[in-house]
Amino acid sequence: MTTSILFAGFGGQGILFSGKAMAKSAMYAGKQVSWLPSYGPEMRGGAANCSVIISDEEIGAPTITNPDVLVAMNLPSYDKFEPAVKAGGLMIVDSSLVAKKSEREDIKVCYIPATAVASENGIEGMANVIVLGQILKLTGMFEYDTFLSYILKGIPESKAALIEKNKKALKLGYEF
Repeated sequence: MTTSILFAGFGGQGILFSGKAMAKSAMYAGKQVSWLPSYGPEMRGGAANCSVIISDEEIGAPTITNPDVLVAMNLPSYDKFEPAVKAGGLMIVDSSLVAKKSEREDIKVCYIPATAVASENGIEGMANVIVLGQILKLTGMFEYDTFLSYILKGIPESKAALIEKNKKALKLGYEF
């Protein structure tokens, strides 16, 4: 089975981190993985997206034209990528930043106010991890505890303060 995921938003929203967390988790689980980041020269505040392909078989190309899963963390990303989501696919939208509603009836859409939830819970900047929790819940790609351990495994000692924030954010997203 092959699953393609496109994370899209502004630089600084943790788009690349989200993709890397999914890719590393898949690698640890013994899957074939492709991780392809894309961002403008301005990085923070500019457009950023990240393609992740997870497969049981070899991956031929790292590009995604029709993702199975789209994470749209801002309106420009929503507008650009919503039409490309594969029929039967899933789109997760940060409804704190995107007020639009999809008119497509051939995909499942989840609206989660991830930025607002992060702010309300004192974990600003963790909206991306909240969304990762929602992906786990909706797709069942990884067991919750296993995925959490993979995320925590990637946090260097110098950023140990992020451990509890990541735990809290993932749980908030999963339980939303």
